[in-house]
Amino acid sequence: MRRPPLRAAAAALTAATVIALLGVAVSDAPDGRPAAPVITVSENGCGAGWTASAIRHAGQLVLRLSDTARDPAEVYLIAPGNGEVYAEVLSLLPGVPRTLSTTLDGGSYALRCVFTDGQVRTSPTRTLSGTAAEAVAGVLPLPDLDLGAPVTAYRSYVTAALPGLLADSRRLDADLAAGDLVRARADWLPAHLDYERLGAAYNSFGDFDAAVDGTADGLPGGTADPSWTGFHRIEYGLWHGQSATELRPLGSELVKDVQDMIADFPSADTDPGDLPLRSHEILENALQFQLTGESDYGSGTALATLQANVQGTRTVLGTLAALITPRDPALLPALDSGLSALDADLAACRTPGGWIAPTALPLTRRQQLDSALGGLLEQLSTVPDLLQGRPSA
Repeated sequence: MRRPPLRAAAAALTAATVIALLGVAVSDAPDGRPAAPVITVSENGCGAGWTASAIRHAGQLVLRLSDTARDPAEVYLIAPGNGEVYAEVLSLLPGVPRTLSTTLDGGSYALRCVFTDGQVRTSPTRTLSGTAAEAVAGVLPLPDLDLGAPVTAYRSYVTAALPGLLADSRRLDADLAAGDLVRARADWLPAHLDYERLGAAYNSFGDFDAAVDGTADGLPGGTADPSWTGFHRIEYGLWHGQSATELRPLGSELVKDVQDMIADFPSADTDPGDLPLRSHEILENALQFQLTGESDYGSGTALATLQANVQGTRTVLGTLAALITPRDPALLPALDSGLSALDADLAACRTPGGWIAPTALPLTRRQQLDSALGGLLEQLSTVPDLLQGRPSA
């Protein structure tokens, strides 16, 4: 399930490596301070009103932006020396004022205006004196093409993993065809986890995702809906007393869907933006569907799925490491530590008899997992913004 981009319209974003974006209008401050300076964007220039007398000191900076050009623009507050971005307002529309708000340390800054017709204009550089304790950190701009190598690496990972998924799906199908439901219950989980480790490829799989791993949610007939197929449908049957005769066609259909998905994948597109988003979304969805047990249809293995999601998240972060580290050197070590701690907590939920269902966990263990996963998600939420494409910043 894909979540919307973090940078929704009129949202304010703060993180370890912050891009501050505030899309609301301001007038005179409540304490009587003068209104923020008005910065005009036009075909003839970027930042009329961006004057040395109006912008002088480090600290909170609030600018009212007005686009008088014919075209919408993106406005970036940058450091001219290295191009780092400190704040931005996207989709500044003609005649619709927006407000840029951030906190800056002393240094040199400029505005860069990027118009939809391709024009790029940069304001004069202004130098702020002093320091600010809560100043945001700049983020190196990310050209869209820089995500090409991570996409290639991730697609190679998926391509290498798909044969294992097919082999384990065939083993499950053979169990069902032989009428051996005990072995089918044992072989169901490895095959399902093969798929769950491919967390950033769901969009590339298209309709095959629902066919292979869809739940009964939203189906007219619920768990009795005849269109329901895939791992969760087989799981429901295996742990709800359905016969091998009922389940045999579902095993064959699973194998066919996986085969078709494999054949389709080389021609399927992978949106470069999916990788930064999925680095957070995989475990966000796990919090909603796995840790609650919502997607469990009887096997009690939701925590095994969550562990596979941890592995999938590590893989995605690995492909993005070369882009994350220059922008926030401390982030990946912190994420690695958090993922390792969560993985250890999950491993403790496995007994010689199998996995403990989330609903059967002691309260303290459940709270421990909630806390570990929540802390990780807070850190992971910075990745999509950190790697937001800013090709013209």
